[in-house]
Amino acid sequence: MSADQAVLNRIWSETILTELNRFGVNHVCIAPGSRSTPLTLEAADNPNFTIHTHFDERGLGFMALGLAKASKDPVAVIVTSGTAVANLLPAIAEAKLTGEKLVVLTADRPMELVGCGANQAINQLGIFSQHVCDSLNLPSPSLTTPLNWLLTSVDEVMFTQRLRGSAVHINCAFPEPLYSNGEKGTYQSYLDAVASWQESSDTYCRRFISLANDEHPACFDKKGLVIIGSLPLEQAQAAKQFADKMGWPVLSDPQSGVSSEWAYYDLWLQHSKFAKQIECCDLIVQFGSRIISKRLNQWVEKQASASKVAYWLISPRLERDNQSHLPQSHWVIEPSDWVAQSPCGESHHAGWAAKLSEDIQQVSQNSKALFASDHQSELNEIALAIDVAERARGVDLFMGNSLFVRLVDMFGKVDNTEVFTNRGASGIDGLFATASGVQRNRNNPMLMYIGDTSALYDTNSLALFTHTQQPTVIVITNNDGGAIFDMLPVPVSHREKFYQMPHGYQFEHAAKQFGLQYCKPETLAEYQSLVSEHFASGQGTLVLEVQTPPNQATDHLRAFNKNLHALF
Repeated sequence: MSADQAVLNRIWSETILTELNRFGVNHVCIAPGSRSTPLTLEAADNPNFTIHTHFDERGLGFMALGLAKASKDPVAVIVTSGTAVANLLPAIAEAKLTGEKLVVLTADRPMELVGCGANQAINQLGIFSQHVCDSLNLPSPSLTTPLNWLLTSVDEVMFTQRLRGSAVHINCAFPEPLYSNGEKGTYQSYLDAVASWQESSDTYCRRFISLANDEHPACFDKKGLVIIGSLPLEQAQAAKQFADKMGWPVLSDPQSGVSSEWAYYDLWLQHSKFAKQIECCDLIVQFGSRIISKRLNQWVEKQASASKVAYWLISPRLERDNQSHLPQSHWVIEPSDWVAQSPCGESHHAGWAAKLSEDIQQVSQNSKALFASDHQSELNEIALAIDVAERARGVDLFMGNSLFVRLVDMFGKVDNTEVFTNRGASGIDGLFATASGVQRNRNNPMLMYIGDTSALYDTNSLALFTHTQQPTVIVITNNDGGAIFDMLPVPVSHREKFYQMPHGYQFEHAAKQFGLQYCKPETLAEYQSLVSEHFASGQGTLVLEVQTPPNQATDHLRAFNKNLHALF
């Protein structure tokens, strides 16, 4: 091929990226690679893009996921061919379940170099299977394929993403040469076919989708209960305001960033005295999804299986969110819009669960007395969970998928805080990278909690925090392996070797390798002081390692439940 193929590759790349920008893509995440040169150079030359880089494609995908979580806009990812593409699958699988919009641009060898022994060439077609909402396999750039076709094809996958969320995959087969000093004007007659599009600021095609739904049943006469799942803080606050207006109890997942007088439900639902007080509800209204508490999900299944209990879900995603396959009414709408359109005012049964909220205060007082009353005592994970609300005040909160997030669900309260998690596939990979992506978009101070095994899994993404401008605190709860398996009925004889997998590692040198500050607090008071001081006057990233015995948290939990049963 002539050297002008490199110019044609760049014309296609510029066309794709310009259209993506018009669809709302402002952030582009790039990993190093030669085959992706046309995309990389065009992204770098486009002043409308903020560029992020990472040497690890798996981490790059998760960083893009974090950017998409925080911005609510689609985020582009550019990688070269081969296993670089395969490394994006974990982040794409997470996005499929939680709805973040990733636009995955994978460079590829031309079709004649695939399946014939050529270097760095794997079959990339359909590599993400059903984990993407749509995909587009582009032919090699050619004058015989008009740019009009390219634009309508890109538009089609982006319209699908706009409606369904999650990732789309655009596979770009670039023949060599990839580098050239040639001018795009060489192909001016080819470009003229889309001249009017180039001169405008609109997408090539436009599509209008109405999701309006005027069907809003009245619920004045209902004894309702509101559940708030994983939602942006603004949406969770709207859901909470609806519950307050109705006078109904609210069970808020920590991911919602709001709380209520009915907190700690993962604890008190185990006790019949408490659980019986809400069994008389006849309507469950759930805003958002991805509930952490297995007990709450089981309670919903039990209640909504009864013929007289209605189950409403208000969520902007079209996908089914009904793991127990219950009779369900689903409004595909943002909670704030649903609340604004709802005709419901104060319920005739307002305050029906007030007695329960009073009883729950005893649960809170008991937990604080047992685990967080002596600030000079040795640190434990439950004390950290109880303390989360205070430490996270005024900062963004990111929680990993370790035992700790479940302890926060049991013992913690998160009040008016923007909370971020990866609770779709709930993997322990890519958590540092995702948190970094969130912070890069929001540019706020951040408090992150992550378990030791999760931290080991994504250690190389600590590099993304080396030059963080906003004060950041990463708390690594190190219980030497998978202590969460203590809560599951795994075979005792195999628990340590095949589930917990103790490693004996600590993180001081990992932090120093990436130029991060490090401390290892021994008491609750020392920990609280370090966090507060860093947010008040610190700079960059501080890693706090909280080391606890492997079985301590589950031993404490069993003792607490035994004590609670004795009290009530």
